[in-house]
Formats: sequence, C-alpha cells, structure tokens
Amino acid sequence: MGRIRVLVVDDESLLRRALSVFVSEADDIEVVGTAADGEEALAQIAAMSPDVVMMDAQMPRMDGVTATGVITRDHPGIQVLALTTFGSLDTIVPMLQAGAGGYLLKDSEPDDIIAGIRDVHRGLRVLSPAVAGALVSSLTPATEGRTVRLTAAERLTPREAAVVELLARGLSNAEIARQQSVTEATVKSHLSNVMAKWNVRDRIQVLIRAVQAGLVSLD
Repeated sequence: MGRIRVLVVDDESLLRRALSVFVSEADDIEVVGTAADGEEALAQIAAMSPDVVMMDAQMPRMDGVTATGVITRDHPGIQVLALTTFGSLDTIVPMLQAGAGGYLLKDSEPDDIIAGIRDVHRGLRVLSPAVAGALVSSLTPATEGRTVRLTAAERLTPREAAVVELLARGLSNAEIARQQSVTEATVKSHLSNVMAKWNVRDRIQVLIRAVQAGLVSLD
C-alpha cells in the first residue's frame, strides 16, 4: 500500500513548513502540497489528489469550515483532519458538521497528529481529549441526575477505570501512559477493552457512558 498523501492548509507560513517537515518524517506519510487558505486548498486538490487534508479552521478568503464542506461534498474519498488553535464549540461543531473526520488542537503532541492522520485515513473519528470533553459536556446535561447502572459484564477493572478517569480530565494516550507508568499500547488496549464492554466506538461515547454511569464528572 502506498503512503498517505497529505495536503497541509494553514494561513501561517512557518507553521505550514513545520507541519510539513515533521509529518513527512513518518515513513507511511508524504506531504504533497500546502495551501494558505481554503480557496488555495481546493485548487491544490485537483492537482495533488491528497488522501487527507489537514485543515485550519479560521483563515482569510475561505475559512476551513467552508472548504471542508466543499471537499466532503465534491471529493468524498478525501478525509479532512481539522488542526487548529480554536477549541470552542462554535468552531468545533461547524467543522464536524461540515464533514471533518477529526479535530485536533495545535498543541497536540506530534505523535498524536501523526496518529490522527492515519486514523482519519482509515475512516475513524479523531478528537483531541479537550475537544471530546467539550462535546461531551454539551451533550450530558440532559442525563444529569440519572445514573445508568452497569451490568456485571460492563463493569471496569481498576486499571480501565483509571484510564477512563484520566481521559475525562483531558489527557492524551501518551499522558495517561506516563501517569500510569505503562506503555501507550497498554493504554490503547485498556480503552479498546472499555469500548468492547460498553459496545461503543470512540472516546466520546466512552466519556458519555462514563458520565451516565457516574464514574466521572466533567465539571
């Protein structure tokens, strides 16, 4: 299988170059082009045929939300990964509604950005922990005061519960691994076990279920 072809879109030239350099260091990823705004990105897509577009949210001429909507409508095979400094719901929600497959903040660890590119390319939803927490907080008021009882099969081990608690505090997999003195692969394994027990597909659903079960609070 060929390398993942990435188009980097950001209005800050230094950041475009920096992202291009470290993303290209991954053996399975190549940066095929860069763009300074949404209009330039759309023009580049026809020539570069990227698999993944890393898209800033707020840019001059055409913003990331508008460009993402056009890309997902006209090029359904291309995945969009939002990479931005804006972590408020009034930016997160429009980007996801426009069709972005993931939303990462620019202060994410480089390894998390690389992993995000790979995951959105596979069709998975990718969110920074802080973004996931903001979304869950906006969704959970309706369940406040109504605790869902877990079945025996759904109960978590102490290690799994600790990982979920740290996830709710906004930590990444790498940060959880350091806190727990385990490998990142072990953290991913615990999260996979939790998802299987609760029959959910991603970190957002894990957090929603944990709040509903009274295991964590996002206050």
